[in-house]
Amino acid sequence: MFLEALGAALLGFALAWAAAHRLPDRLPARVVVLTTGALGGVFGALVTHGALGPGHFLATLTGAVAVAAVLLSLLLRPASRRLRRSAAV
Repeated sequence: MFLEALGAALLGFALAWAAAHRLPDRLPARVVVLTTGALGGVFGALVTHGALGPGHFLATLTGAVAVAAVLLSLLLRPASRRLRRSAAV
């Protein structure tokens, strides 16, 4: 379980680093993004390991990356701050 948690934290951190590198203007501070990725990976590994049980190393890491990606997507801001008007006006 320790290796799963460590691998999940590293994968979440790598995913967060890639997101922060590609989308720096749409994400909050880099520290927040990297922390969210790592903790999301560990939480995803915990949930997946609890659901599948021991012996599913790759599936646990896949679940960890999925949860980290979902949490990182919640941090994204809109691409532009233009004022949009409705079609009725």
